[in-house]
Amino acid sequence: MFRRHKPSTPEHKKDFAVHGAVLPGPQNDMRSFFNLSQLVLCAGQLRSPPILRHSKITYFEVEILDAQSKRQICVVDKVPPSSTLLDVKHKFHKACPQWNPSRIGLRLERNGPYLKDSVSIQSLAVSSIITLYFTDLGQQVSWTTVFLTEYSGPLLIYLLFYIRLSSIYAEEESMESFRHPVVHLACFCHCLHYVRHLLETLFVHKISGGNTPLKNMIKGCAFYWGFTSWIAYYVNHPRYTPPSFGNRQVIFAALVFLMCEAGNHFINVALVQQNHSGNKTSFPSPTYNPFTWLFTLVSCPNYTYEIGSWISFTVMTQTLPVGIFAFLMAIQMALWAQKKHRLYLKKYNTGALRKTAMIPFIF
Repeated sequence: MFRRHKPSTPEHKKDFAVHGAVLPGPQNDMRSFFNLSQLVLCAGQLRSPPILRHSKITYFEVEILDAQSKRQICVVDKVPPSSTLLDVKHKFHKACPQWNPSRIGLRLERNGPYLKDSVSIQSLAVSSIITLYFTDLGQQVSWTTVFLTEYSGPLLIYLLFYIRLSSIYAEEESMESFRHPVVHLACFCHCLHYVRHLLETLFVHKISGGNTPLKNMIKGCAFYWGFTSWIAYYVNHPRYTPPSFGNRQVIFAALVFLMCEAGNHFINVALVQQNHSGNKTSFPSPTYNPFTWLFTLVSCPNYTYEIGSWISFTVMTQTLPVGIFAFLMAIQMALWAQKKHRLYLKKYNTGALRKTAMIPFIF
């Protein structure tokens, strides 16, 4: 087809390039066109060259100081921005094995609040160096252990007084067989209350994997166990006298107690179901269950039902220790309810404005 031509000498090529000349002749043009078409057919679809992206990760350096003396304990370096405070605690534990991660308390300021384990390190950073203050929180126990210990103690202690051990009451008085029906009913209601708490702790509540200092559990156990001993001693005493208005007072109070216990349980179940459904953007709302309709009036109906249980138990037994315990529980739960109510107001804005914290229309 085409005749082959001898390639030009380097001198000629150089000369052509300098003067911008083109090789003469139609055959040269045809050969150039043929070579270009062959190149296009062999190359296929043209692709753009890949873009090389260079990512640079900035690591943080966490300086940990003692909260009391401001002495530097250790420096945790090369902390990625995606790390959490729990990751820093584990690295701190590797550097200082004498402190378990569960008993490490870290704060941004010496007297500030303790930071949560889920806090991102990047959210704390103002520069590449982060300074945190360390406090030894002491021996820790899980929240599940705390609740099971606090609730199982009153259950067993009350039963010990109910069977009237001779070591607790006088032997002559303990042998008396007659007991007023309210004594048996009070034992049933008291045991029902704490059995419900134990079963909800095991099967209903979703307890966080966090821990609390052992001293907090000791204080809680001292409060619940101590008051249970005081209450059980009076209610189960052989010389215990029944309420002033007799069976009418006892039956009415027992019915209110059972209603409050049922309401408390159904409220807890409704709260857990809402958390499991992932609907955390709206205020806790009532369901088809009438016991949950109290959500329309108060922010924390579980505390309302809890106080109702102890007030009705006070009326049913008509004893001073139960009344004092109910009063102290009301104060504590009012503080918890007010704190949660403010949280709801901040989170849901208008969702909780028409409600009160614990007592409808009052508080």
